[in-house]
Amino acid sequence: MDWTNSSVVSGALIGAGLALAGLFVAGGLNSIRRGEAIVTVRGVAERDVEADLATWTIATQANGSDLAIVQGKADADAEAVRAFLTANGFTPAEIQPRGSSVSQYYDGNLGRLNITIRQRILARTTDIRRMEKAFANQAEMIRKGVALESEGAGGVTYSFTKLNDVKPEMIAEATKSAREAADQFARDSDSRVGGIARATQGLFSITGRDGETGIGTDTPYQKVRVVTTIDFALD
Repeated sequence: MDWTNSSVVSGALIGAGLALAGLFVAGGLNSIRRGEAIVTVRGVAERDVEADLATWTIATQANGSDLAIVQGKADADAEAVRAFLTANGFTPAEIQPRGSSVSQYYDGNLGRLNITIRQRILARTTDIRRMEKAFANQAEMIRKGVALESEGAGGVTYSFTKLNDVKPEMIAEATKSAREAADQFARDSDSRVGGIARATQGLFSITGRDGETGIGTDTPYQKVRVVTTIDFALD
C-alpha cells in the first residue's frame, strides 16, 4: 500500500470536510445575523371618551354626649341627604345606604363622654349631567345643618365602563402605528420590514382629557390610551 498516497487522500478528505463544515458554520452565522435583524417600535392609540357612570359617597357625622340625641341628629342628616338627592332627580334605586359607625371616648378635661356617629350614603347614576349638577349644589346640605366629612366633599368618581367595546379597534390602531414606525426605520436603514417577531400589549390607561392630573376619574371627560411594543424582523 502506498502510504504516501493514502495520507494525501486522507488529508484531502479532511480538508474537504473542514471546508464543508466551514460553509455550514458560515451559513448558520448568516442565519443568526438575519434573525437578529430586529427593530423594536412602539405604537400608540388614544381615544377621547366620556364617562358613563358616576358615583358619589356622601359621608356625614353627628357629635354629642348623649347617644339618643346624637342618633336623632344622624337620622335627620340621613333624611336631609336623601331629600337633597331626590330633589336633584335621583331615584330611590340610585340612593344606597353604605352603613354607619359609632365611636366614643371620655374627655377627662371636659368631664363628659364624646360620641360620634358616622354614616355613608352612596349616590350612583348613569346620568352624568345630573351628578354634576348635584355635586355643584352640595352646599345646600351644609346650609341645612348636615356636617359633611371630607370623604363626602372629596369628589365624584367618574367611570368609563365600556373599555372592552373600544379595545379591539384601539389595539389595531396601535399595531398600525407601530408598523408605520417600523416602515420609516426600514426606509432610513435601506431594509425591509418582515413579520412580527414578538409583541407586547401595554396596559390601557384612562386619564383626564383636558390635562387634569390623576387617573382621570375625577372628570367625566377622559382619554383612553394604550401603547404596544412590537419587534419586527428586518430583511
